[in-house]
Amino acid sequence: MTVDESVRRPTDASRYVPIAEHGLIGDLRTAALVDTRGTIDWYCPVRFDAPSVFASILDADRGGSFRLTPEVPARTKQFYFPDTNILITRFFADDGVAEVQDFMPIVDDSREADRHRLIRRVLCVRGSLPFTARVTPRFDYGRQSHTVGTEKGLTVFESPGLSLALTSDVTVEIDGPAAVSTFKLVEGESAVFALDRIGGTVQPRHCPQSEAEELFDATVRYWRRWLAQSRYRGRWREMVHRSALTLKLLTYAPTGAIVAAPTTSLPEQIGGERNWDYRYLWVRDAAFCIYALLRLGFTQEAEAFVRFLSEGITLGDGPGGPLQIMYGIDGRSEIPEQTLPHLEGHLGSSPVRVGNAAVHQLQLDIYGALVDSLYLYDKWGQPLSSDHWDAVCKLVGWVCDNWDRPDMSVWETRAGPQHFLYSQLMCWVAIERAMRIARHRGLPADMSRWSSARDDIYRRIMSCGWSPQRRAFVQREGEEVLDASLLMMPLSKFISPTDPKWLSTLDALGEELVADSLVYRYDPTVSPDGLRGEEGTFSICSFWYVEALSRAGRVDEARLAFEKMLTYANHVGLYAEEIGRTGEQIGNFPQAFTHLALISAAFNLDRALG
Repeated sequence: MTVDESVRRPTDASRYVPIAEHGLIGDLRTAALVDTRGTIDWYCPVRFDAPSVFASILDADRGGSFRLTPEVPARTKQFYFPDTNILITRFFADDGVAEVQDFMPIVDDSREADRHRLIRRVLCVRGSLPFTARVTPRFDYGRQSHTVGTEKGLTVFESPGLSLALTSDVTVEIDGPAAVSTFKLVEGESAVFALDRIGGTVQPRHCPQSEAEELFDATVRYWRRWLAQSRYRGRWREMVHRSALTLKLLTYAPTGAIVAAPTTSLPEQIGGERNWDYRYLWVRDAAFCIYALLRLGFTQEAEAFVRFLSEGITLGDGPGGPLQIMYGIDGRSEIPEQTLPHLEGHLGSSPVRVGNAAVHQLQLDIYGALVDSLYLYDKWGQPLSSDHWDAVCKLVGWVCDNWDRPDMSVWETRAGPQHFLYSQLMCWVAIERAMRIARHRGLPADMSRWSSARDDIYRRIMSCGWSPQRRAFVQREGEEVLDASLLMMPLSKFISPTDPKWLSTLDALGEELVADSLVYRYDPTVSPDGLRGEEGTFSICSFWYVEALSRAGRVDEARLAFEKMLTYANHVGLYAEEIGRTGEQIGNFPQAFTHLALISAAFNLDRALG
C-alpha cells in the first residue's frame, strides 16, 4: 500500500509522548491519562465527555497539562499498584529515587463525588531529588481564557464555565496563566498536590498529607473489593484482571453507561484524518463489555447497564429503528460533531473532533449485540422483568421487518449503506437469543414469525454471503471482499467452528488479513470506506482470531497468536484501538473493544487448553 499524499507528517515528534506511554486513572465519572514522564496530558473534569482542561496529547502547546517531574535527568518506570487503578511513576536519578502516585478517590457522598479530586503524591524513597510541578490548564479544549488567583491558601483557576482549585503542602506560585512549584525532597519526605473541581455545593478544601494517605488506602480497598468478585482463575489472570479493571474505569457510575474509550481524536494513522470521539456509549461496545464482565462474575455492571437502557433511553419508532447506535453517557440522543481547528492533533494528526456524526447511522448489528448480552444477563445475572421482555419483543419484531436493509454496519464506514454479512449475522443473533430466553422462561413470543425470519436470514447468508470463487464468506453481497468481522460467525454460534465452509473462510482470512497474529479489519484499497489514508491492525479482530482458531481445534496456533498479542500491550497492560506497522499503539486509548475481546479470548483459550 502506498501512503496517501494527503497525510501530513509531524515536524517535531519530540513534543509528544507516544500513545502507549500512558496509564489511566479515574473515578467512574471521568478519567485522566498520565504519561511516563509524569505529565497529565488528558483530563476532562466533571465527566468523560466534558471539555478538556488538559489536552497536550492533542496539542503540545495549546492543550494544557499538569507536569510533575524531577529537575534532573531520570529514568522512569510506571506500573499500577497491584490489583488497583492507582498509577505509580518512579524516577531513577543519580542522586535519588522518587515516585508519583496518581489516583482519583471513589467516594459515595454525591457532593464529594462532584469534586472529582485528582491526587498526586510525591515520595522520595532514596537520596534526594528536586522537583517542578507546573499546572497549565486550558479550559474548554483551549477555547476559554481563565484567571489565576489565591484563596485561603489555595490556587484557583477560574473560567466562565468551570473553576478548579489546586492545593499543595509545598509553596505554589502564579506564573501567568499557570501555577508553578519548585521543591526538593529528601529520603522519607513527601508532598501532595490535589486538583479539585469547585463551584455550587463543592467548596475549596485543602488536602493534608493525612487525608491523602487515607484516601489512598480507601481507594486501594475499593478496587481490591471490586476485583475480588472475579471468578477467573485461568492462565492469564494478570492480563484478564487488568482488562476488567480498565472496563470498570470506563463506566459512568451515575447512569451505568460505558464509554467506548475515554479519549477523542487519537489518530488511527499518524498524520491522517481517521480521528474520532469515542467518549460515548455505543450500544454494541457496551453490550460486549457486559458480556465480558458477566463471564468473570461481575453482575452489578450488567444491572446498571440494563437500568440505563430501561430508564435513560426511549425506544423510537422512526425509520432509523427503535435504537440509535450510540448515546451520550446521560442518555441524550444528540451528539453533534464539530472540529477544533485551533488544536493541531496528536503528532499533527488533524482534524481534532468532538461529538460524533455517526450517531444517526443505521447499524443493524447493534440489536444482536444487545439481545445477546440481555440473554446472558437473564442467564447469569437477574431474570429479565416483564417490562424488559416487552422491550426485547419490540426490538426483535423490528429486526424481523428490517434485517435485509442496507446499513453502515460495525465499522461505521462513510461510503454509503451496503448489505453487510455481519449486520445480517447479528440480526440472526438477536432473534435466536430472544427465542432462547422465551423458551427458557416460558415467556410469550411470536415464535412462528421469529423462527421464520431467523431461518430466512440463515438461508440468505449461506446463499448470498458465500463466494464459491473465494471459497469464503465475504464482507457484503455482490462483492468478493473479506472482512475480519466474519470471525464472529462461529463465535456467535451461527456456524460450526469446524464446518468446512468456515474452515475455508478462516484460512482465507489468515492469508489475506492476518500479519504475525495481527488482523486488519479489511483492505480499504479494495473496499473503499469513504476516508483517506491507511489504518493499523484492529486489536479486537486479533483476539477474535485467537478465539476462532481455538474453537476450530487449532489450539497451538491460537495460543501462539494470543501470546504474541500480549506482547503488544503497553507497559501497564493497556491497549489502544489499533496497532501500527511497527507495533505502536494507535487510535483512542485505552479501548474497551480490545480489552473485552482479550477477556473472551483468554476465557475460551483456557477452556480449550483444559
